[in-house]
Amino acid sequence: MTYTVLAVIAVIASVCVDRVITRTRLTTSRTWWAAYAIMLTFQLVTNAWLTGRGIVRYDGDAILGTARITWLGDGRLFWAPVEDVGFGFALILLTCAVWEALAGRGRRRCETS
Repeated sequence: MTYTVLAVIAVIASVCVDRVITRTRLTTSRTWWAAYAIMLTFQLVTNAWLTGRGIVRYDGDAILGTARITWLGDGRLFWAPVEDVGFGFALILLTCAVWEALAGRGRRRCETS
């Protein structure tokens, strides 16, 4: 399986967890999108540092575009493959959805005690 396919699966799975499993529906909140924009900024800075300097390299057959490291274009965004944005989104959403679901469960437990 390619990095692209895995990134798409990760995004779909995390949205399903948010909407169906935990029912936190974070992706419907402006607050969550504002927080995600802040996190995305730092993700892009970190990815730019790691991939732009050649510390992390990707196989051109597994990503959109080629293995050639460019600032923008050829499947890259700030030197990193666009798939990294998908994985970052999935990681952040999944973490926040589970966090919110567990926090809600804890609040309900305290209210009934």
